[in-house]
Amino acid sequence: MMTKALYRDDFYLSTAEGVVTAIHEDGAIELDQTCFYATSGGQPGDTGFLERADGSRILLGQTRHGQTKETILHVPLDDQPKPEPGETVVLHVDWARRYRLMRMHTACHLLSVVCPYPITGAAVGEEESRVDFDMSETIDRQDVTDKLMQLVAENHPVFVQWITDEELIANPGIVKSKNVRPPIGLGRVSLVCIGQDLSVDSQPCGGTHVSETQEVGAIHIAKIEKKGKENRRFRIRFGTGAEDA
Repeated sequence: MMTKALYRDDFYLSTAEGVVTAIHEDGAIELDQTCFYATSGGQPGDTGFLERADGSRILLGQTRHGQTKETILHVPLDDQPKPEPGETVVLHVDWARRYRLMRMHTACHLLSVVCPYPITGAAVGEEESRVDFDMSETIDRQDVTDKLMQLVAENHPVFVQWITDEELIANPGIVKSKNVRPPIGLGRVSLVCIGQDLSVDSQPCGGTHVSETQEVGAIHIAKIEKKGKENRRFRIRFGTGAEDA
């Protein structure tokens, strides 16, 4: 069954009501709609809990897709009670964790602006993220950090525009990832845009992001690793970098 993904239209929605539509053999819970982000595109799925009518909680350890992207499964921690199909629950996202991931994911987009090379891999984390680029050039990590922080300080707006699958297929150059193509088949694809009139960046992405670059906060490049003749791995962390010294 298709799950309505409320987060696609509001990244800041941390609580919502949903109706249980199915319970899978592994205990995963399917709802008619959700504000929980499902693991995808290098960003981990949300954690949090479902609140039942009596006030009791079902603690969730992960959120993932089912057999298709249209299905979102909420996976409880071990020994949690099971809701009943048809039961109405209130979803509560672990907001502190989600917000850190939103800030980090936005920082990864900014890094792709500072380093305009094809992306070969990425992973978003709460404390550290990594982005791999198809590049052979030597680059100074402090210089990259300074340029990142300039984009943060300029406080550019971050917003989503929707394009059709056909528009994406007709404009393959907007995809920065070298190995992973944005999912199509839902009829529309979200473009994450940074800057007035897309002046800083725009690229297809289904993750969650903050609404202005200033929200990213202090970030720095902790390390640049050589992962082959033409591959460099950049590790992004929160803070000024003094913590790594």
